Amino acid sequence: MSMRMERDSLGEKAVPADAYWGVQTQRAVENFPISGYRLPFHMIWAMAHIKKAAALVHKETGRLAPELADAIVAAADEVIAGRFNDHFVVDAFQAGAGTSFNMNTNEVIANRANEILGQPRGQYRPIHPNDHVNMAQSTNDSFPTAMRLATLRALEGLYPVLDQVAATFERKAKEFWHVIKAGRTHLQDAMPVRLGQEFLAYSRIIQRGRRRLQEAAADLHELGIGGTAVGSGVNAEKVYPTKVVEHLARLTGFPLRPGENLFALMQSLSDFSHVSGALRDLALDISKIANDLRLLSSGPSTGLAEIRLPAVQPGSSIMPGKVNPSMLEMLNQVCYRVVGNDAGIAAATEAGQLELNVMMPVVAFMLLESIEILKNALKATDERTFQGIQANEKRARELVEKSAALATALTDYIGYLKAAEIAKEVVETGRSLRDVVLEKGLLDEATLDKVLDYAAMTEPGVPGRSQ
Repeated sequence: MSMRMERDSLGEKAVPADAYWGVQTQRAVENFPISGYRLPFHMIWAMAHIKKAAALVHKETGRLAPELADAIVAAADEVIAGRFNDHFVVDAFQAGAGTSFNMNTNEVIANRANEILGQPRGQYRPIHPNDHVNMAQSTNDSFPTAMRLATLRALEGLYPVLDQVAATFERKAKEFWHVIKAGRTHLQDAMPVRLGQEFLAYSRIIQRGRRRLQEAAADLHELGIGGTAVGSGVNAEKVYPTKVVEHLARLTGFPLRPGENLFALMQSLSDFSHVSGALRDLALDISKIANDLRLLSSGPSTGLAEIRLPAVQPGSSIMPGKVNPSMLEMLNQVCYRVVGNDAGIAAATEAGQLELNVMMPVVAFMLLESIEILKNALKATDERTFQGIQANEKRARELVEKSAALATALTDYIGYLKAAEIAKEVVETGRSLRDVVLEKGLLDEATLDKVLDYAAMTEPGVPGRSQ
């Protein structure tokens, strides 16, 4: 491999000749051969926007010569377009605060900007990564700002998927509204419900989780950019924080605002743990729904089998014809990962000291991973399972008619204790509740027909009475 020599404050180091990154990035590559994971493109996109916005401000204030600012802006635009993704090579698990990632961005943009101006890579003339691309910035304010922008951008991809899943469940609720089935509490027989009521609840749960997530993300619109090294804004012009946020708002389309206290925004990562907590809660609800659907489809011969799932792949390497709820099993596993990431984010949020929490890279990695995998898992499961769920009406009717819980409808007529005796006999003998009640002469057939109206049992009111 052809190499070029570059120098930083620690001395000289060889860098691949065709690389747009430089010596500080190269040191990070050698120091952190940890996971092979990289921070996702959302972070590259966000950091490049920060460099672009900063250059625009410095051009306006005269701190940066127009031709240099224009070259930085042009290079940043190419990074934003994804042209140099392969040149962001620092491992996700890196030195604290994200200095290596910030310098990776500075070096890529500096080398490309110099190239635009007709200069070779690695010379850093007339544009230097620190002096010009990083002007008025520290990793300590630029990296958490990038985290905020990246998270907002990632969530913009998740929200439509949540809306789609909620809409699918609502359509299924309408489709299944006429299907009466046994309800279950404690995994034991309970009063009848409509299959549509269960699915409508799933839709509302997803909508509620989306709302909570969007509310949690609102705090991310407040940016600490301009705080530089410790929150004081040293080396940044007084107009810089306001102006750079104005440019970022225009460039990204997010309703951004300058931070009220830049020290607080630098010290605390709780805005990210708040979003992660909302993601965790959403994942817990989604996993519960997946568990429900696995139970409802269990069998098909020996389980509940009240719904049928689309077959997406063979379920066993030894049992012919077996089909498993594969998409739901995957969705469960993704939800567990989101919960695990949240635990890591919580620990990292607590780990800050004094003016800075240096655990930002791992928070960014885990939070953005949670958003991405939840988005992808929900989209795939919606397309391959949720939309194709079918009701097994015959099985649902069969089970609801066998349910001893129907005795609850009798309590207003024969009392709790007598109804309990009826339920016990139904369970022990396997006979229907109707037959037992009629045999004992507890109610006449006409009254019993009204009382055992399964559809009426799914709505408020006393079974068999008009009110």
